[in-house]
Amino acid sequence: MFSSPRSPAAAVLLSPSVWCSLHGSVFNLILLLLLACHSKAVLSDPGKVPLPDTAIDFSDLRSQSSRMSERGCEGWTVCSRCETYRPPRAHHCRVCQRCIRRMDHHCPWINNCVGELNQKYFIQFLFYTGMASLYSMVLVVSAWVWRIRNERDGDAEKEGEETPSKHLIVAHYIILLVESVLFGVFVMVIFYDQLISIITDETPIEQMRNRLMIKDRGASSTSSSSSSSSSSQLPHPPSHTRKPKLALLREVFGRGSVFFWFLPLHSNPPSVGGVSYSALPDYDV
Repeated sequence: MFSSPRSPAAAVLLSPSVWCSLHGSVFNLILLLLLACHSKAVLSDPGKVPLPDTAIDFSDLRSQSSRMSERGCEGWTVCSRCETYRPPRAHHCRVCQRCIRRMDHHCPWINNCVGELNQKYFIQFLFYTGMASLYSMVLVVSAWVWRIRNERDGDAEKEGEETPSKHLIVAHYIILLVESVLFGVFVMVIFYDQLISIITDETPIEQMRNRLMIKDRGASSTSSSSSSSSSSQLPHPPSHTRKPKLALLREVFGRGSVFFWFLPLHSNPPSVGGVSYSALPDYDV
């Protein structure tokens, strides 16, 4: 498969062969896409709720909420820290000090929030990081197997190779393999969790809130119905309308071809229920 090089590293990486060029091109392409997706996730707006130009008077919050409900803006809440109205499914980030639309979490890897507008780039970053780790594992294992096979066949050049050099190469293989496995497993777990949150249409914050609501309501219903013989089912927390899984994926990755889902290209921001998140609700101040 390869010409007879002096080391497995040279066989995989330094050999002037077609396989060397192929592996180098593929790995660098994955690395380039990884860096591009990471840059987009870092520099893109995660979906910050715009702050009002003038201060909003919340002294009559109850009447304001009733007027908002009458005008079809249910789900809008008030953030006491940003002192503004925020759309449905928006949450306040303590690190960014802003409300983020459909906030997933604040990621230290990108030093930014993962929200409605940059979740696509974050998932692409995870995907290509996992691909790079997997490709690294394949290269390391292939080089290791190639070296063992050459030594077993009685390569003449191995007699002149010093033992410390062999130990260093083996230690290098082990370090690369362990690093690739750890990064690959960790990243793919987060990647799977991100896909599940999209398909179920629930962010981790919403999942935790719903679990707490079910737990609290279950405890209250158990205590209230202990004397009655007819026990009712546990109440479910209010949820938004469920959409098809493909529609949920298209809201994140774009409504174009599936091929463009793997590229860090800009897609139109989604809108839920016909409510544009770029504007504040119709309220009087």
